[in-house]
Amino acid sequence: MVSMIDLDLINPNLLHLAPELSLFIAAFAVIVLDLVARDKRLLAWVSGAGLAIAATLALGLWGERATSFADALIVDELSVFFKLLFLGITFLVVLASQDYVRKFERFQGEYYGLILFACVGMMLVASVGELVSLYIALELQAFSLIALAGFLKDARSAESSVKFLLLSAISTAVMLYGMALLLGATGSTYLTDIAGRTREAFAAGRLADNAPLLLALVFLLVGFGFKIATIPFQMWVPDVYEGAPTPITAYLSVASKAAGFAVLLRVFYAVFGEDTVATDWRMLVAVLAIVSMTVGNVAAIAQQNIKRMLAYSTIAHAGYIMVGLATLTQLGQGSVLFYLVAYSFTNLGAFFAIIAIANRTGSDEIDDFAGMGRQAPFLAFVLGVSLVSLIGLPPTAGFMGKLYVFNAAVQDGLWWLVLAGVLNSVLSAYYYLRPIRVMYLGEPKAATSSLPSLPMRAALAISLGGVILLGILPGGLIDLAASAVRILTA
Repeated sequence: MVSMIDLDLINPNLLHLAPELSLFIAAFAVIVLDLVARDKRLLAWVSGAGLAIAATLALGLWGERATSFADALIVDELSVFFKLLFLGITFLVVLASQDYVRKFERFQGEYYGLILFACVGMMLVASVGELVSLYIALELQAFSLIALAGFLKDARSAESSVKFLLLSAISTAVMLYGMALLLGATGSTYLTDIAGRTREAFAAGRLADNAPLLLALVFLLVGFGFKIATIPFQMWVPDVYEGAPTPITAYLSVASKAAGFAVLLRVFYAVFGEDTVATDWRMLVAVLAIVSMTVGNVAAIAQQNIKRMLAYSTIAHAGYIMVGLATLTQLGQGSVLFYLVAYSFTNLGAFFAIIAIANRTGSDEIDDFAGMGRQAPFLAFVLGVSLVSLIGLPPTAGFMGKLYVFNAAVQDGLWWLVLAGVLNSVLSAYYYLRPIRVMYLGEPKAATSSLPSLPMRAALAISLGGVILLGILPGGLIDLAASAVRILTA
């Protein structure tokens, strides 16, 4: 029997876990409801209601700074910011999925349920302050996404799921080895304890002088690098993005990346945030940023399938975000959060438009999008604006995101990293503008009567609105991001 003293030490505050618990219950409810509901559209609405309830509970935690469950769960502005981001992304994906899931004769409840389970895992990733709990949260996210990647049950979808599983397992094993090294070097799996003991270890020397902690950092960076799809841990991205259901590709491209950066911010600044130590790993992050931007953009140029093109594009954007991570300043940390939100609206808008256009053409090939500017002007406009935002042209969210990140790097003296980012942005225009040219200047093919549903149009409109609004009025989100990252240096 657990004594009252033990409960006081554990401090199991369920209110801190309420957003995750409510969404977990909603996921099970959707799966059970699928057994009895004749109108399968009800599943999406229940999923949306569960996400709305979780978002309301998460908003109630804004401004609170506390820990519970023996310091394994952290509640602060940073964790709440990421929870709301994951919930918003998931809501838009659920909206946009309603047209797509009509292809599934069965298992629609499992589809929505797995999306919600993945969101629960991501929310926990942003909140946990203990390494074993972090591993469990990452696996809840990963296994849900692996199952969703193979949901079409055709050859390409099965291949993408198997590749995702195998490479995810390898990266997880490397990450666990890094966690084991941290445990061996510090005697704890709690980030607060590890941070205090690493400060003592680094007081007498640099990171390079402490082999176990240096290896731990490298192995953790490999594991987290897989999550954010940065070079050289990106080999899973093109095949998985092409073979997975397109709404899941959209989900992977933004939510999984945001979860990876949430972990990087929390772990690296807590454990390796000392000035003398951070100076060592920031150069590694900066080099990875340049390589990711360059390789991603160069590889995207040759792609004929728009999903593969955006797969390589997301590798490049991981590099852009890492520019902010390398600055080691609050301005840079805030720019990472702003860029993630801007990129989420932009990439979701692009993929949602691709879903709707592919339903008309039956193809994801860029050349088959010819004439969409005349046949489906709204869809072509959303896709065109999203691609312009991915380039980083005004007045879009992508422009403000890159301006914010590059400004932070310049103020931290990393002008050479900004130069690489600007040159890569110019290079990316070559392949981002190609679909726009095809849609507006290409000869239209046979017209079809396939029109997006009301939920899909709503998802497209919200994404487009986010891209334009953040490009014109970014101040509110900049302030929220700055408030959220203060905890990293508190």
